Amino acid sequence: MAQAKADEIQNTGARALGAFSPSSCEALFAVSIRDALRQVERPLYLVEHEGDLQVAHEGTIRLGEGELSREECPLLAYVAPQPLDRLGDPTFLRDLGIAYPYMAGSMANGIASTELVAALAREGMLASYGAAGQEIGQVSGALDRLAGVRDRTCCFNLIHSPQEPLVERDVVELYLRRDVRVVEASAYLDLTLPAVRFRTHGLHRDVDGRIVAPHRIIAKASRVEVARRWFSPPPEALLRRLVESGDLTEAQARLARHVPMAQDVTAEADSGGHTDNRPLVALLPTFLTLAERMRREHGFADPLRVGAAGGIATPASVFASFAMGAAYVVGGSIHQACVESGTSDRVRKMLSEAEQADVAMAPAADMFEMGVRLQVLKRGTLFAMRAQKLYDLYRNHSCLEEIPAAELHKLEQTVFRAPVSEVWEQTCEFFRARDPGQIERAGHDARHKMALVFRWYLGLSSIWANAGDPDRTADYQVWCGPSMGAFNEWTRHSFLEAPKERSVVAVAFNLLFGAAVLARIDGLRRQGIRVAGDGELVRPLKLAQIQSYLKLPLLQASQVA
Repeated sequence: MAQAKADEIQNTGARALGAFSPSSCEALFAVSIRDALRQVERPLYLVEHEGDLQVAHEGTIRLGEGELSREECPLLAYVAPQPLDRLGDPTFLRDLGIAYPYMAGSMANGIASTELVAALAREGMLASYGAAGQEIGQVSGALDRLAGVRDRTCCFNLIHSPQEPLVERDVVELYLRRDVRVVEASAYLDLTLPAVRFRTHGLHRDVDGRIVAPHRIIAKASRVEVARRWFSPPPEALLRRLVESGDLTEAQARLARHVPMAQDVTAEADSGGHTDNRPLVALLPTFLTLAERMRREHGFADPLRVGAAGGIATPASVFASFAMGAAYVVGGSIHQACVESGTSDRVRKMLSEAEQADVAMAPAADMFEMGVRLQVLKRGTLFAMRAQKLYDLYRNHSCLEEIPAAELHKLEQTVFRAPVSEVWEQTCEFFRARDPGQIERAGHDARHKMALVFRWYLGLSSIWANAGDPDRTADYQVWCGPSMGAFNEWTRHSFLEAPKERSVVAVAFNLLFGAAVLARIDGLRRQGIRVAGDGELVRPLKLAQIQSYLKLPLLQASQVA
């Protein structure tokens, strides 16, 4: 056993739980309390011996009252092992074929890049490729680049496109042709025909009569009414349309009435990008209650699970999410700052300097006309202010010609940096290839034409950011939530403070490992034992250091100094 230093641990009311007998080889496992807490895959016994608090990893415990033998000493606290794969719901790991309850969300325009997806897949984690905003050819190319890791679970984004329904349809057709089995559905306000087609494709019964749904949706939602739709069977009207089109058989339609649209729904709280800025501590418990109610109401055989997203940035937020009942956690903003993300070094540096208040809400390009907003980085860019100005003009005028000449000239000079006529020509060129119907509609709807012109700026602003265009820094649209600032505060004065050191695997394992350590610290606290300076125990560690505390090797540990 190892004696715990007086300044490391404090008994704040712990009483003997029983007796502890050390094993014959106990000396081999003698460690300090700090090291013992980090040995997350071993039990931790805190005992009283000769007036001192001592730590052990191996031995025999006897719970309850009773006289101590000569070999025994009082057991004051016991903490069970906390392997990383047991932080969340093990059924989520089993069903998805992954090793850890950690997911990287699908940041659009390839920011959640193939490199990022592959890096996490190789370590047994889930990541969703950021297909939103990309052409079909780009998404197909990403599928090709990820062919080498498709034997592991790979996820791809499916975004709701109310202004461009043909794009959503084409993406689903691509996914079905290429045998994509898992998608992360985002920004949905209601269920759509393409989403139902993906979920119900290939429905059948196995030899034991169980319903098998080969295609899985992990849906993000921030509203109860949206989560309820995902936890429900597909709408009957949409099933009828799929049967009529020949995309679904009558037998499959009958089976679809017994499966949820999504077995897994991510409670998306105050996040980057599309968000309702909901607090996670209120949203997650509500979704968990909803999931159980919907499972009972529809009689689903399998559990309905809830993940946590929005604010996932420190070991404390990860631990808190799991403690509240999350099946898995999803990171977003912090992964954009990682070296594997599909953004630019300029953006990564801006993100590394962000504080929690350096974010703002701005109009969203894909749902501009609906007034939907998303959360972006405010520090170092004027995008939020300029985008809001465009939306105000759209709301107050029925066409471009109504905008006062001086106002329009100012837009051309400071925001567009081009005449409106040139912007319109570029807009037409874009939609000729993507959705010609948009140009046709603009021809007889002047307000729609104005919206498309304004969306030109909103769409390109994220592309300028990803490319690191030095002439457009003031116009960068960088999706970001306050979690980025929390992450920077946690990593300050550690190796992860430097943008070049932020590998997505190092970030993910530090968050999971730190959460496991906090779970053990919390276990001691609830038994009347306080650990001094416990925040230092979850400071970022190099992968090689984390590996030394875990039984399983990490593939990238040898690659990180």
